[in-house]
Amino acid sequence: MKIALLTPAGARSRSGNRHTAVRWAAMLRALGHKVRVSVSWDGQPADAMIALHARRSHASIVQFRERFPDSPLVVVLTGTDLYRDIHRDRDAQASLALADRLVVLQEMGRLELPARFRRKTRVIYQSAEVHASRKPPSRRFRVAVIGHLREEKDPFRTALALAHLRDLPELEIVQLGEALSPEMAREARRLMRADPRYRWLGNVPHWTALRWLSRSRVLVVSSKMEGGANVICEAAAAGVPVIASRVSGNIGMLGRGYPGYYALADQRALARKIRRAASDALYYARLKRLIAARRALFLPETERRGLKRLIAEFES
Repeated sequence: MKIALLTPAGARSRSGNRHTAVRWAAMLRALGHKVRVSVSWDGQPADAMIALHARRSHASIVQFRERFPDSPLVVVLTGTDLYRDIHRDRDAQASLALADRLVVLQEMGRLELPARFRRKTRVIYQSAEVHASRKPPSRRFRVAVIGHLREEKDPFRTALALAHLRDLPELEIVQLGEALSPEMAREARRLMRADPRYRWLGNVPHWTALRWLSRSRVLVVSSKMEGGANVICEAAAAGVPVIASRVSGNIGMLGRGYPGYYALADQRALARKIRRAASDALYYARLKRLIAARRALFLPETERRGLKRLIAEFES
């Protein structure tokens, strides 16, 4: 099958959407399909289209449906799709209706969709392979924050939590990710001056971020909205516990009963979770055990099977 795989993230992007598109393209090719990855549809014939992002890929979705009305069309819903755009943007809403199948990246995502669309929705968890060595620092309790600095990520919540952890000098926050505005960069530098336990290392290669992650004691995912954070998959692969904002996308990745959630945008609550992870060995061991239990969901073979089942629905 010839598949047009669209992502609004360009070839040089280090966004999660780009990583997903590249990984899926490789998996689909391994299954015997021909895949073209592009930012928008170039009009070349294809047997099927898989489009990431209902709103930003809408024009390509419409063009493909008009030209190939009987060909399979899959729309993969991102965090901004699920938790913002499909509730108020007409293009995103139209993409839902045009799709033959919708894909969400974690189990809670289906609940955000209108009931009439849930039967055609499939859940495919993303995967990760982390080969970096697991060597946590001997003296410091390192907390990693990984992701580009943008409003949806609430990127500085962990740095702000340090104000409530002044009695833990061994604590270290390492933040990795590109500042997507000058204001974000200025705030990161201001926070570094305010507390030397916080370091922002900026944009780094993916392998470097994974090395930092694997040598950290905890990952914090502070996002306001998440379609299914791939960095959680990477933390599970590395055996690193996660502390996360209590939002639907994180719950869908970590499970409803996971004890590492804190109230969104509440740095005091986040500080309490970090303190407990750093000082309560039983609590930390429980986080490690539960993140390990989720790891099977995020294995490459699990993701590959999900894609194979999805495509098989159109081949039968």
